[in-house]
Amino acid sequence: MSRFLVLLHLFAVIIWIGGMFFAHFCLRPVATVQLHPPQRLPLLAAVLGRFFGWVGVALALLWGSGLARFAQAGAAAPANWHVMLGIGSVMTLIFGIIVFRYHRRLRLAVEAQDWPAAGAAMNPIRHLVLVNLALGLITLAVAVLKF
Repeated sequence: MSRFLVLLHLFAVIIWIGGMFFAHFCLRPVATVQLHPPQRLPLLAAVLGRFFGWVGVALALLWGSGLARFAQAGAAAPANWHVMLGIGSVMTLIFGIIVFRYHRRLRLAVEAQDWPAAGAAMNPIRHLVLVNLALGLITLAVAVLKF
């Protein structure tokens, strides 16, 4: 059961961190160069909406598998697990802000074809995704290197 929980945890991490890397360093730069706001912003809003749905599933797997592992370990849970729990809590909060504040604004602006407002909503999403990506990579280092 323990190995299965780790596998679920890793699947979720790969979906979330890999998706953030792809969106920030691959999709967005190409879309910015090749598409004007009326084409780019609806694309990004739709892609992010789909990605955020998958991140929701990944979060359920991460929290479920992580807390189950904590329950198995009890007081013997390693210190790096506590660090991962703390960083994961911050990342989850940031994800909630992205989805419920800025992505909502982005979707509404795209529906209204208000490209300046859509761009203004996209900018903090970009910054917060980069913050979460950095936190996710730090968490991976904590997990593997056992600081």
